[in-house]
Amino acid sequence: MYYGNKIAENRWTIRETRKQIEQKTYERTEIANLQIATEINDLQHTFKDPYFLDFLGFKEGYLENDVETAILKELENFILELGTGFTFVERQKRMIIDDEDYYLDLLLFHRKLKRLVTIELKIGKFKAKYKGQMELYLKWLDKHDKQDGENSPVGLILCAGKSAEQIELLQMHKDGIMVAEYWTELPPKKDLEQKLHQLLIEARERIAQRHIYLK
Repeated sequence: MYYGNKIAENRWTIRETRKQIEQKTYERTEIANLQIATEINDLQHTFKDPYFLDFLGFKEGYLENDVETAILKELENFILELGTGFTFVERQKRMIIDDEDYYLDLLLFHRKLKRLVTIELKIGKFKAKYKGQMELYLKWLDKHDKQDGENSPVGLILCAGKSAEQIELLQMHKDGIMVAEYWTELPPKKDLEQKLHQLLIEARERIAQRHIYLK
């Protein structure tokens, strides 16, 4: 059903459909969906987790700026991995707050959601302080950059590793912020299936635990 809908929506070719199936796009979308609450359910099926950035050709010892530069060189592949509807707006978007300069890594726009999407790249594991940084950027964009008829901006923090409990405790989805891993190498099919299966189990366990606490 998922792939059938996506073929109709995105006009995938047979080759592209096979690629999406091999890369377990449905499973990765499902993992991301578990972060999203009903308050922002229009974001469902837009984001994935993890993202495969194997086309960048990185191994070890890279910096955040290296990732950003490589993404711009491979922008078409990056946007294809993000999914349909995304268009590139700006790199290193400058924002002046209290006479200080701030720069967000990548700014995109999603046509269907009618939202700006800001992407921050981190080479290490997720840290709680990233939430405050992203919230500041989103508030600034909402006040100064959002056009008439657009919805409030959302943020995607791409990290080399996730800190699942921190993300769960911070409830970042309520502020329109998603966190996802990026993998610079595509693992063998068997390993990929095992890793994604484990990620799904862990995500569902965290959601179930949250419901227990709320009772």
